[in-house]
Amino acid sequence: MPDEPAAPGTPGNPLKLTDPRMMRALAHQARIAIWLHLGLRGPATATECAEIAGLSPSACSYHLRTLARYGFVEEDLASAADGRKRPWRARLLSFTMEDEPDQSPAVGVANRLLVDNLRAVAEENRARYLNRRSEYPAEWQAAAGEMFGVAHVAPEELNQLRARLLEVMLPYVRLDPAERPPGVLPVRILFDFFPWFGPDEAR
Repeated sequence: MPDEPAAPGTPGNPLKLTDPRMMRALAHQARIAIWLHLGLRGPATATECAEIAGLSPSACSYHLRTLARYGFVEEDLASAADGRKRPWRARLLSFTMEDEPDQSPAVGVANRLLVDNLRAVAEENRARYLNRRSEYPAEWQAAAGEMFGVAHVAPEELNQLRARLLEVMLPYVRLDPAERPPGVLPVRILFDFFPWFGPDEAR
């Protein structure tokens, strides 16, 4: 039997975000930090998330409820050790956004706001590593870093390239801790697909 398709919002089947309210709900660095922590580390309480986001537990609870309202997280009652603790888990684990020529201005603004905040979080991660690079084991220092390149492609080929890169990366996502072999740690991966030419050159 063929494999069942991955559920919407998982790494194998990213959900396409088109609702500007949903984009704005995540476009907050504290909420991004909370969502990433739940996705990478698994269920956690508001108090545990507050330490990651640098917030009070009550402020973190507010952000968790906002994320839940738009489907990014949900309460995980099955992980509750007792009735006092209320753990949360990530519900939406993977999404895409597309800048389409005919999209509404509201979608365009929300898209850019979310992308800018995601990039800011990624840059914080990069800066933190570079500032403490010498403290990492030698094998991590040798493996980590940046790569720059250029591809001469048509638009449809660029779409194919993006899909192939994601296909190669998918087996290494391993959001389920049970799938991770010993010694693995989360690594942030960022791809850019921007033209190296001006808009007038594309005509």
